[in-house]
Amino acid sequence: MARMTKKQKEVAGKYDLEKVYALDDASKIVKEITTTKFDASVDLAVRLGVDPRKANQMVRGTVSLPHGTGKNVRVLVLCTADKEKEAKDAGAEFVGLDDYIDKIKGGWTDVDVIITMPSIMGKVGALGRVLGPRGLMPNPKTGTVTQEIGKAVTDVKAGKIDFKVDKTGIVHASIGKVSFDAQKIADNANELIQTLLKLKPSSAKGTYVKSIFMSSTMSKGVEIDTKSVNI
Repeated sequence: MARMTKKQKEVAGKYDLEKVYALDDASKIVKEITTTKFDASVDLAVRLGVDPRKANQMVRGTVSLPHGTGKNVRVLVLCTADKEKEAKDAGAEFVGLDDYIDKIKGGWTDVDVIITMPSIMGKVGALGRVLGPRGLMPNPKTGTVTQEIGKAVTDVKAGKIDFKVDKTGIVHASIGKVSFDAQKIADNANELIQTLLKLKPSSAKGTYVKSIFMSSTMSKGVEIDTKSVNI
């Protein structure tokens, strides 16, 4: 049997793997059990009682985290020339159209979010094979296909994230950094959870939120008591 390291022993003594915790307590524990030297991301995994194979049980949406993600989100805006200044003024790192479309066709995807306009989705749609697998394809449902380019960039920079239930029925999302105050982590987590509750499909039967786990990069997960988030 493998021996536990000193750090593993310290972490093991800070919480009970078999116990479920209130959201506020889980946020504090995740900060305490994170031992990385870098500012680790805090992630939430919510298992839903839905069947993602059925179109009427797909759960997808966006949420604006009250305290942001703590990440420097790199934004590419694919737009017409008349929208370029609006995109740049809002803080987009990359702005253009045909030149960036050619770069993407060549394999370049060094961005976190791509925002575009309805009128040029025909061109952007051809990039599906490259952008789709990386989760970068713009979508009207997530607010990344819009005429309000400046607002979309500002929202993303301020902490707006999009989420989608995966094929196993779990929604994974990064909700902040370990350097955040525990209360800010809890606030962000609660905002995502409440948004998921509002998106419950009418066709979903039985328990909707089955479990919630919070973890940080390379830490173990802390199970959250679903009753602590008003479910």
